[in-house]
Amino acid sequence: MIRIKHHLGPAWPFICFILLNLLLLTLSRLGLALWQFERVTDTAGWTHLLLQGLRVDLSTMGWLFGVPMVLTMLLADGHALGRAWLLLMRVWLVAGSLFLLFMELSTPDFIATYDLRPNRLFVEYLMYPKEVFAMLLGGHLLALLVVALALPLAAWGFWRFAARVCRDLRYPRFYWRPILALLVLAIGLLAARSTLGHRGMNPAMVAFSTDPLVNALVLNSAYSVGFAVRQLGKEENASTLYGPMAEDELLATLRQASGRPDSDFVSASLPTLTRNQATYRGKPKNLVIILEESLGARFVGSLGGLPLTPNLDRLSQQGWMFEQLYATGTRSVRGIEAVITGFTPTPAQAVVKLDKSQTGFFTIAQLLRQQNYSTRFIYGGEGHFDNMASFFLGNGFEKIIDQRDYVQPEFIGSWGVSDEDLFNRAHQEFEHLSQSDQPFFSLVFSSSNHDPFEFPDDRIELYEQPKQTRNNAAKYADYALGRFFEQAQQADYWQDTLFLVVADHDSRVYGPELVPVKNFRIPGVILGEGIAPLRDPRLVSQIDLAPTLLSLMGIDSENPMLGRDLTQVPSDAKGQVMMQFDKNFALLSDDQLVVLQPEKDPLGFSYSFETQKLSPAPLDPALLQTAKAYALWGSLAYNRGLYRLPDVKTESATASPTQSTRVAVNNESNAVAVNEAASDATRIELILD
Repeated sequence: MIRIKHHLGPAWPFICFILLNLLLLTLSRLGLALWQFERVTDTAGWTHLLLQGLRVDLSTMGWLFGVPMVLTMLLADGHALGRAWLLLMRVWLVAGSLFLLFMELSTPDFIATYDLRPNRLFVEYLMYPKEVFAMLLGGHLLALLVVALALPLAAWGFWRFAARVCRDLRYPRFYWRPILALLVLAIGLLAARSTLGHRGMNPAMVAFSTDPLVNALVLNSAYSVGFAVRQLGKEENASTLYGPMAEDELLATLRQASGRPDSDFVSASLPTLTRNQATYRGKPKNLVIILEESLGARFVGSLGGLPLTPNLDRLSQQGWMFEQLYATGTRSVRGIEAVITGFTPTPAQAVVKLDKSQTGFFTIAQLLRQQNYSTRFIYGGEGHFDNMASFFLGNGFEKIIDQRDYVQPEFIGSWGVSDEDLFNRAHQEFEHLSQSDQPFFSLVFSSSNHDPFEFPDDRIELYEQPKQTRNNAAKYADYALGRFFEQAQQADYWQDTLFLVVADHDSRVYGPELVPVKNFRIPGVILGEGIAPLRDPRLVSQIDLAPTLLSLMGIDSENPMLGRDLTQVPSDAKGQVMMQFDKNFALLSDDQLVVLQPEKDPLGFSYSFETQKLSPAPLDPALLQTAKAYALWGSLAYNRGLYRLPDVKTESATASPTQSTRVAVNNESNAVAVNEAASDATRIELILD
């Protein structure tokens, strides 16, 4: 051993720490794999997991320790500069090892929540230390204690180990140093890239399964987060992940997929701008969108879920209930993006957080402001979270009410005031606004159903023990929602207001599929005076909601949204829903699913709505073409500034509104009636002025 140490010289400490970290990362991966034994076994992936995992770990060592090792070969010596560098090298070895250990210790709780290793989301949350620390303290105390105890002990052990391996080093002669440094550099780069190919190793290169979590276990968490950070700038262009498509082909595909005639598209410079005539022809209504935090269909009794939402179930019998509504993503900003802007999801961050969309980006608030609506965002937490305040104020919302604006709230948790406080304030705002002749639009965003699941005592009969669980929080959120509608339905503003209650996403999206479709299903109900009860079985996307609401409000508009006005879509039309799950993009049409993966071939599946299971199926070329067009459109529109309202009215060409055979006009009433066809398919007949 001493002879090996002398031959390796100043590289010896690095070799020792590399071997130590390889052991720690392998043990961590093995432990995580044993925890997920069934899913790993189902993929027959144990050998691949461990061998390719070692490859990823070696790549991580190359990136983390390669450059310091090169500098050590050049600088380490017994003189003052050399001793100073040795001290810095020792600090680097310890800090790098602590970072790797910290990431692995953080991994189990992250997997339990997101069913993936730490990724970009891990970095994004670091921007909000107050909320994150409160969440960790309230819901992940054990993990916090483990990390708090383990890291100082590990730092002490690593420092002592570094002192030992840095003793009695033999340094090469000065004329050998450049040669050795170049040799170390070459070995380090080869380890880091892990291939002689044109492109270095990436997660797609070691992925082997259709289970995203198993693919993530091949990585280590430091590599996963590092790669995600590196991709932040690149991923805004989806074509780098899914492959290019000619722009004219992309736009033609989108127009064909919309099912609308070319005459509806009215701008040469804004390719998706369409002229839209509202179905409802009465006095334009107010609009309130209630975005329910993390309320997946599995929590909703009327959708076959747990019996946690008696109030939403009751409301679903009074309004237009969507039985097969799907979110576009897994985060609140993605839900906001879909519901408020109608924008299609991309592998980049949601537009709420991107630079180019902070002003001049289309939202229904911006459109309604042009029609003299008062627009506001009402939230119980801090408006700066996830950059919401900046995005909203720059794109049509004239007022934001957040945690600072509540006077003596009844309850304050980690994420702000309770849903009861939120809805009480919203009710007060709507009563005040209804006293003026100015119509209003408000987005109300709840937060009580969020880890660590804090809510007031003695409000509900707990579904389970202990109190602070996901199911209890969902039941409390429903309680607060029910209280609000009891007030709203007795208020003056009820008869003039359209309401949408919809979830932003499910609370936890997980499973062995490339895209766990069942966990994208969410509740959605449209309520208001004149909205007759309906259970709509059609396949509906979150991006279909905004066009439908504008039509039900009586708002004619030109807008760039690709979603469908569901009041003017026949019952037998194929629905299409898109889902972004990490870097995978899926398009579901009827029971056929296409999944696009970064730098890998697309895959086809058949989806059973009864069993909620995917099974491999041949790729439908037409559906694949549509999926790719949708996946690439968001990046193209964002980067080129194509998703906006026209600057001048003359930009839109004259086109006659679409004549729909699905809308019958009758002068006798303004009610919305529902009929059932002989085939049991639902047909919506709007009876208007």
